[in-house]
Amino acid sequence: MNKLIEFGRKALFYARVLSGYEERRIRSYRLQLQNRIKQAQEKKAAVRKVPEQIIISEVRRMVEEMQALNKKLEETEAAIDEYFKPLDKQAEMIMKIQLQGEEKTMKEMMKAMQRQALLEKEMDKPIKVNQAEESDRQK
Repeated sequence: MNKLIEFGRKALFYARVLSGYEERRIRSYRLQLQNRIKQAQEKKAAVRKVPEQIIISEVRRMVEEMQALNKKLEETEAAIDEYFKPLDKQAEMIMKIQLQGEEKTMKEMMKAMQRQALLEKEMDKPIKVNQAEESDRQK
């Protein structure tokens, strides 16, 4: 009985081989295996890319945050400049007034020093004349 079953199996196998069924089945199985291998490789490549994509997305996010912060800083700086503009104008006016006052006092001091020098010169003339007269008398 076993021999009969074995013979039947072999006969069916030969019939399938001769009809091309077995060859198509083998090709189909091989294609399935190739597709599985290809999908596994794609998954593997995708898994490798995931950390890169995560890093790239993190870097992008950080760059966007830094750009937003820079923009906010520029806006704040502009607002501060705008706020202090009247104070800067007032300070500039005060500085000009102080400089004008200092220039005025310097000019007055120069005039006073010139007057003082002229007075000293005139005071020295009679003394020199007196000294010249005395030296003439002594001779």
